[in-house]
Amino acid sequence: MDGRPVLVATECEDATADLVITELNRRRVPVLRFDPGRDFPTRATLAASVTADGWAGRLTAGERTADLANIRALYHRRPNAYLAEHDDQAERFAVQENRRGLGGVLAALPGCLYLSHPQAIARAEYKPEQLSVAARLGLTVPATLITSDPAEAKTFAAAQPTIYKPLHAGAYEVDGEPAGIWAASVDPGEITDAVSRCAHLFQAQVPKVGDVRAVVVGDRVFCALITAPAGVVDWRSEYRNLTYEPVDCPEPIRAALVAFLAHYGLNFGAFDFAVTAEGAWWFLECNPNGQWAWLEHAANLPITSAIADLLENGESQ
Repeated sequence: MDGRPVLVATECEDATADLVITELNRRRVPVLRFDPGRDFPTRATLAASVTADGWAGRLTAGERTADLANIRALYHRRPNAYLAEHDDQAERFAVQENRRGLGGVLAALPGCLYLSHPQAIARAEYKPEQLSVAARLGLTVPATLITSDPAEAKTFAAAQPTIYKPLHAGAYEVDGEPAGIWAASVDPGEITDAVSRCAHLFQAQVPKVGDVRAVVVGDRVFCALITAPAGVVDWRSEYRNLTYEPVDCPEPIRAALVAFLAHYGLNFGAFDFAVTAEGAWWFLECNPNGQWAWLEHAANLPITSAIADLLENGESQ
């Protein structure tokens, strides 16, 4: 592959990655797209040797080959996890070797810009640490309780209007069908001993009139005000009934968001805020690898171009 390529690690069907790849193709930036968890080692091969300057060698996927010492950037979008085809000891061993072999090389490419580094993404997914970092950077954070004690949860919920939200947006099914677990209001009387089965996050409910999704690419911040029907706690549960408009990010918040990414070593973050009638922005969370493509269209935000700019420049941070 001629020139310094961009590696795009993502699943087979990823419309968001498609936007970025199309833009990079338009700019004549070479791209190698693959899914580490599915393509390796059957449809992709690796030959890597360590040198004084870092890893050298090649990664081949399909008919394309990339020089590991000459990678411009790696866009870690949404690759599948490394999984065993059969539940036996040899398969489990191979899966761990693949993750630590290919994944380890991809995590240590010399001079490569990561958007973002997989290990940085993994660290930044812990919401309790996010809230602590956000508060330390001067962002306004709602009162929050993380507990497995039903009595503590009831006391917290009795003190103010309260919501429950999951600590991790993992896969969940109801009657065999995919389902989302949305943030929802919770009354003290609804809290049972089931709370003792795992950690729960309870948070003071912000008297919001809207939400802001702030997408940060490098040091560029793109914000959209999201308005949901009255009474909706989690706008993600009402995608068909939302309105969007671009809004400016207040400078103190913009500076805090850029500092937040720097703290974690990220080049991207999708931040959620609740906005009150007085114009106060309350930090809720950051998804270090969140979706953004639908928002670009709905609020006319040039996010694809910003991501392509970062990947094309390929300056390691």
